[in-house]
Amino acid sequence: MTAREFRTCLAALLLSAASLPAAWAQATACPVKVGGILPLTGSMAPITKKIAQAAELAFEHVNQGGGVKGCPVQFILRDDQGQPSVGVDAAKYLVEVERVQAFTGTISSGVTGPIISAVTAPSKVVQISCCSSASNFTDGRSGGYFFRTLPTSKTQAYATASEVNRRGMKRLAIIYVNTDFGTDMLRFYRGAHNKLGGDIVAEVAYNDNQPSYRAEVSRALAAKPESLLLIGFPKDAVTIVREWLSQGGSRKVALNNSMRTMDFVNGVGAQFVEDFFGMDNAQEPGPSVDAFNDAFQKKWNADSKGPGVHTQYDAVMVMALAMNIAKDLTGPSIRDAVRRVHTPGGTPVGTGPAEFKKALELIRAGRPIKYSGATGPIEFDANGDVSGPALVWKINNGQIVTDRTIGLTEMQALTRRIEN
Repeated sequence: MTAREFRTCLAALLLSAASLPAAWAQATACPVKVGGILPLTGSMAPITKKIAQAAELAFEHVNQGGGVKGCPVQFILRDDQGQPSVGVDAAKYLVEVERVQAFTGTISSGVTGPIISAVTAPSKVVQISCCSSASNFTDGRSGGYFFRTLPTSKTQAYATASEVNRRGMKRLAIIYVNTDFGTDMLRFYRGAHNKLGGDIVAEVAYNDNQPSYRAEVSRALAAKPESLLLIGFPKDAVTIVREWLSQGGSRKVALNNSMRTMDFVNGVGAQFVEDFFGMDNAQEPGPSVDAFNDAFQKKWNADSKGPGVHTQYDAVMVMALAMNIAKDLTGPSIRDAVRRVHTPGGTPVGTGPAEFKKALELIRAGRPIKYSGATGPIEFDANGDVSGPALVWKINNGQIVTDRTIGLTEMQALTRRIEN
C-alpha cells in the first residue's frame, strides 16, 4: 500500500457506529473528527506502513464498537514527512481547520517536540503518540496534553546496554541521528554503559536524509571500535551500515527499534546482518494482546511485528475511550479522562470491537474500566508516560525473530542497578 493509498484510505475512514443512547449523540456533532500525524513519506516511511494499518484497524474497532458519544469517528490523517516544520503545519491544520480536540502522532521525537510547543500546549489539544520516546517531553511543557503508549527511550537504552554487556561487545562506537530521539537515547545509553562496563570509543552524530555518510562512518572507525551501536531510522541506517561494512567495520552491531523492519534487513542484505541484534518494546502476554495480533493478521494478512504497531493501536483506543469518558469533547475534559482509561479496580476491558462496546456500556453506567491493550496494561503516570517490558530481536535465516524478552520485573531491576 502506498503513502497516497494510506492517506486516501485513512482520511476517508468513516464507518457506521453501533447505536448508543440518543441523548448522547444529540449532544455531539456527528461525525466526531479525530486527527492523525504520521511520516508517510521521508526517511521513516519504511516503518510507517504497519503503524498506519494499526491505526486504521483501531478506528474500525472503535466504530464497530460504538464510536464516540454515539457518533461515528472520522479519522483525518496528515503526512509530516519526518520534518518538524511540516509536522507543525499538519497539527495546525488539524486543530485550526478541522477543529479536532485530539490527535494521534507522531513517530519522530524531533517532530513531536515542536508540535507540543507550537500546537498541543497552547491550543489545549490532547496528543497521544505511539512512538515518540524522548524523555524531555515529560518536563511539563505540554501542560499535561501529551501522552504516549510506549516507554521513554530510557527503557530501550538501558535494555540495549544490558544486552551489549551480556554479549561482551567492547570498544563500542556509537553513530546516532542528531534529533531529540537520538541525543536522548545516547544520553541514557552512555550512563548505562558506563555503569555496566565497557568502553565507548567514539560518538558520532549524523543528520538524516543525506546521500552519503562516508565521513561519519570514517570518523567512527578511526577510533578502532570492535562493535557498533547505531541509533536512527531505516532509510539512512541502510546507507550507514553499507558504508560501515564496506570500510571493514565489525559485524557486531546493535540497533534501536526502528530497524526492526524487513526494509532495513533487505536493504542491507540479510546475509550481512545475521550477527546484528536490536531492541524494541515488548508486548505483555495476555488475551488482549492475542486478540489484537489475531485481528491484525486477519485484517492485513500480515503479522503485527514491528516498531510502533501495537502502541499505535493502543494510542487510538485510549483516545477513543477517554473521549467517551470525558464529560464533553473539549481538550481539558479529554486530558483529564485519559488516566481513567485504566483505573485500578476497574472492570477489565481489552482489544477489539466487542471489548470496546463492553467498555462503553460500563462508562454509560458510571463504572470504572481498566484497559489492557495490544501491548498489555496501559497505565499512565503523572507525566503521561507508561512502563513496559523490552525484547531482543535478531535476524535468522533472513527473517526478524525475537531472541528473548526482558520482562517488566527484570527491567525494573535493571533500572535500579543502573541508577543506584
